[in-house]
Amino acid sequence: MTGYIGEYECKLDDKGRVIVPAGLKRQIPAEMLNRMVVNRGFDKCLTLYTRKDWDAETSKLNKLNDFKREDRKFKRLFNAGATEITIDSASRINLPKKLCTYAEIETEVVFYAYENKIEIWSKKVFEEHMDIDPDDFADLAEKVMGNEDDTDE
Repeated sequence: MTGYIGEYECKLDDKGRVIVPAGLKRQIPAEMLNRMVVNRGFDKCLTLYTRKDWDAETSKLNKLNDFKREDRKFKRLFNAGATEITIDSASRINLPKKLCTYAEIETEVVFYAYENKIEIWSKKVFEEHMDIDPDDFADLAEKVMGNEDDTDE
């Protein structure tokens, strides 16, 4: 699994293209630059994967039971809008209009990279999402990371 890192601000052009920042592009395996998938992410963002990482994510869906309504619904929602894209010779990707509408992306874009995914946010939505009081952040850290009984060993 790739471990991306970084936060990058960019601009979307009037054709729906955005330049992938050089610092982020360097982290993507060269053989995957023309094999990317973008889809709806959680929390009103888009998620960009290499095709290899997308296949690994969607293989988890195969464990869900198609006879269960919630499982079917989740599969459909997770895959909704998934689109294969490439990073062109000018380091741009073209974001589908329907996905931009979902994520409220208009002009200012934030690439937020972690683990095996690159989230693509409207700058406004990203700033709202990340606006948290330091004490609230500390409380959240304690809640999700502070219980040693929940760690996998």
